[in-house]
Amino acid sequence: MSIELLFKQIQSLLDGESPRTLIGIVGKPGAGKSTVVEEISKKFGSKLVSIIPMDGFHLSNEELISLGRRERKGAPDTFDVESFTSLIKRVKSDSNVDHKFPIFHREIEASIADEGMVLKESKVVVIEGNYLFSDDHNWDGIYPLLDHTWFIEIADEVRIKRLIARHIRYGKTPEEAEVWSRGSDETNARFIDLTAYRAENLIKLS
Repeated sequence: MSIELLFKQIQSLLDGESPRTLIGIVGKPGAGKSTVVEEISKKFGSKLVSIIPMDGFHLSNEELISLGRRERKGAPDTFDVESFTSLIKRVKSDSNVDHKFPIFHREIEASIADEGMVLKESKVVVIEGNYLFSDDHNWDGIYPLLDHTWFIEIADEVRIKRLIARHIRYGKTPEEAEVWSRGSDETNARFIDLTAYRAENLIKLS
């Protein structure tokens, strides 16, 4: 399936009379989630279709260091899952107000509070992240809130090469990028892959 089918689903929801709808998009690290939501934003704008990236809820580096998890940043237990789940519940149940949320910036390895916003006019909210379909590490509150679900498929070697390039772009040496991509990131990828069966639809990227 292609991204065009996702576009058709979103357009159908915008044209219909249904209440606010939540769409979850999951993919392994480097699969292209950010690319997909960027294309959605270009096509539909931000007023009627809002995007919530899960990455804004990374625990801070200071907290990860205190927990002994800094070297596993990006793993399912390195996020503020409680706050993320609370946001998604509010977004789903209350369309009378705007909802703010943090946005993660790779260049500073930190999130900026209240930088993102779901406008009250938004009929469709697209949520993208790694662990939206998981029942482990307290992620079990998210999947039941999603009205439609998509999983991104891409060849692993293509994905890993892009992941290595991204790590280098944001400051890691080629050796560090290779180790992180094939180590911590790949451990997370295998965990994510176990949840792929819960998706209603696939987006195949190359």
